[in-house]
Amino acid sequence: MLSRVLRKFNIFQFQTDLLEWYGQNKRDLPWRQDQNPYKVWVSEIMLQQTQVDTVIPYFYRFMEQFPTVYDLASADEQEVLKAWEGLGYYSRARNLQNAVREVVSEYNGKVPDQPKQLGELKGIGPYTRGAILSIAFNQPEPAVDGNVMRVLSRIFNIHDDISVGRTRKSFEEIVRAIISEEDPSSFNQALMELGALICTPKSPMCMFCPVMEHCEAYEEGIQEQLPVKAKKAKQKKKPYKSVIIKNEKGEVIIEKRPETGLLANLWQFPMIPGQIKTNEEAEQWLNKEYGLDITVDKKVGDVRHVFSHIIWEIDVYEAMTYQSVKEIKDQRLRMVSREEIDKFPFPVSHQKMMQYI
Repeated sequence: MLSRVLRKFNIFQFQTDLLEWYGQNKRDLPWRQDQNPYKVWVSEIMLQQTQVDTVIPYFYRFMEQFPTVYDLASADEQEVLKAWEGLGYYSRARNLQNAVREVVSEYNGKVPDQPKQLGELKGIGPYTRGAILSIAFNQPEPAVDGNVMRVLSRIFNIHDDISVGRTRKSFEEIVRAIISEEDPSSFNQALMELGALICTPKSPMCMFCPVMEHCEAYEEGIQEQLPVKAKKAKQKKKPYKSVIIKNEKGEVIIEKRPETGLLANLWQFPMIPGQIKTNEEAEQWLNKEYGLDITVDKKVGDVRHVFSHIIWEIDVYEAMTYQSVKEIKDQRLRMVSREEIDKFPFPVSHQKMMQYI
């Protein structure tokens, strides 16, 4: 494949056109102020599945709170999750902290600049490894994400399904062949920037593209048909009831989620399976599950939250308990004041329920 797609391709001119455009048009992003490997690493983890504009304020706050690998390594996990609150995909934060702890213990606090060592750290896949090595250490390593695959599939008129692992490897081979040896950091960022600003998923702005002359898809007028990507399976809907349980003092019962799985170690208001229909059934379920003696009152709202694979549809109820803090025996539960609740990391779905307290 490599020899076919590069047969008539002018690598030097493509590099020149792309890098000149990037030098004049790159966005002023906080992680581009220097090539600090830790900052590059944090930014790349935050940018997975998340828009740049969303990430920027989180990045500023995170770096202020954890300015070095030592600060992040020594922090309490709950503190890290709270700093990540609202960004979603919380396993990213846990993996990042675990990997940083390994950097501190095994590499004296220096982010590895070797592909094997870096790739063995928790949460660092081929893309993140290539991004850190190229952007921070200026090594000619491919960093192939969705933006890059979209750009290259159009430039080289490639119709392979980009959701398949072997297709990503093919694109990595192409990048290795065309990357600038003199400035791989800017080259990889330029490809990403081109995908973000010009070569967008829908209605790409081809007339403003600095590498339009190199683009086979544009020449054939099929740029909007690429890349090819298999459709995802439809998300399953999961109904729940969530109960905001208060006592006479206005304190609220919250629950810590399990240490593994979806939204691990975050806090929530107790959730009841959707097949529990009546208030009486909900009271019985909560008593059996947690040992809670409560009275479920009226429904006060509903919340819908979309994950990549499921959709939560949650009916929110008010409830009262006359149990004291000492009578709450289940280790998953905690009774907190309205002021204290802000110290705990909650997923977005349950942040939306705060208005009902």
